[in-house]
Amino acid sequence: QVQLVESGGGLVQAGGSLRLSCAASGRSFSRSAMGWFRRAPGKDREFIAGISMSGAITRYADSMKGRFTISRDYAKNTVYLQMNRLKFEDTAVYYCAAHLSDYSSSVYADQAVYEYWGQGTQVTVSS
Repeated sequence: QVQLVESGGGLVQAGGSLRLSCAASGRSFSRSAMGWFRRAPGKDREFIAGISMSGAITRYADSMKGRFTISRDYAKNTVYLQMNRLKFEDTAVYYCAAHLSDYSSSVYADQAVYEYWGQGTQVTVSS
């Protein structure tokens, strides 16, 4: 079991930055591949970024490359999403997710793979 709690969302002006955190409880964080997703108003939930169980491999949606960075801290059982040069269209509820993985270098963009989800944190970008 993995329990996930996101934090760090809020209101920011376009061009600004935010860092989201996702704290994981339970013993399985180090065995989990992690992902960040978001759901914008009126849209389906979409993949943003993922990181492997080992932390060595990351993957990003094309529209986020160069602006967003995913990382993880095993000592703190936390995964982060650093978001820079935010745009109005980044406004959404952001979710982190965990997948218990047998493969240390695999990253997953398919949300159906993930067994555990946080409750989400709202990010609002003003134009």
